[in-house]
Amino acid sequence: MMNVTVENFDDEVVAASMQTPVLVDFWAPWCGPCKALGPLLEKLETAYAGRFKLVKIDSDQEQELSQAFGIRSIPTCVLMFQGKPVDGFMGALPESQIREFLDKHLPADEVLEAEVTSVEVSDAPAADDPEAVYQALHQAVLKNPDDENARFDFIKLLLQLGRDDDAKVAFAPVIAKTALVRRFDSLQRWMNAIDFAADRADLTGANAEFDAKIAANKRDFDSRFAKAQTLIAAQNWTGAMDELLEILMRDKAWADDLARKTFIAILDIIEPPQVKVADGQIPPVDPTVATYRRRLSSVVLS
Repeated sequence: MMNVTVENFDDEVVAASMQTPVLVDFWAPWCGPCKALGPLLEKLETAYAGRFKLVKIDSDQEQELSQAFGIRSIPTCVLMFQGKPVDGFMGALPESQIREFLDKHLPADEVLEAEVTSVEVSDAPAADDPEAVYQALHQAVLKNPDDENARFDFIKLLLQLGRDDDAKVAFAPVIAKTALVRRFDSLQRWMNAIDFAADRADLTGANAEFDAKIAANKRDFDSRFAKAQTLIAAQNWTGAMDELLEILMRDKAWADDLARKTFIAILDIIEPPQVKVADGQIPPVDPTVATYRRRLSSVVLS
């Protein structure tokens, strides 16, 4: 549990919720029910072992945040995921009802990315030996076809190596899961971008045409997104995210949230595997992922 203010809200709530659901507890020191609810929420955060993050906001001290969420009474809890509120409840509910609320929204602990990796770090082959990494991941998928993390890492490696057809074969058994497993959806978006680029015989000329249309009209979002697609296909991740941010700064909800969803897909793809650390230590954060998460949250909240 941590206290959040307007100064650290973007990092501790919006950016954090891109990976793990964040439960925001609006409270005040004078509120009796808040004092009963607070310890219960802290107990549940520990019991759920990383499946959600708990933060507290003093509604008296942080009135700007309270107004932004339309808080009318306290305690009020709001669950954030992928930068947006998805549900909430008011009042000091009993533990059973809070657990029911959490279980309805939180990922199952066996697939939570923060808790499980496809290959133990101590057993993982060196990253500078692609063939060894390929063999390790291929064996992991063969031994356990239902290991979603291993399959994600395996398909990702195949795409990085330019083995697009092999990646599609490995993806076929889980294609029906794209609506349920966000990282599979992210891989699907990457493969769609590769197909988009492959369909253009003169890719250099196509990009020049996209650039000309954008120069003539900054709000030509179709051309901006098309350019982002070619950048994704080329694995120019920061270039693609910069282009998607240009769309989001002008129209956050364009094309049914397509730019934001694609941006988040790129973050899923480029985020390095979790590194195990000693208890009480904070895992290292990739600077590029952290920077672009902050940029996304700044645009979405502006």
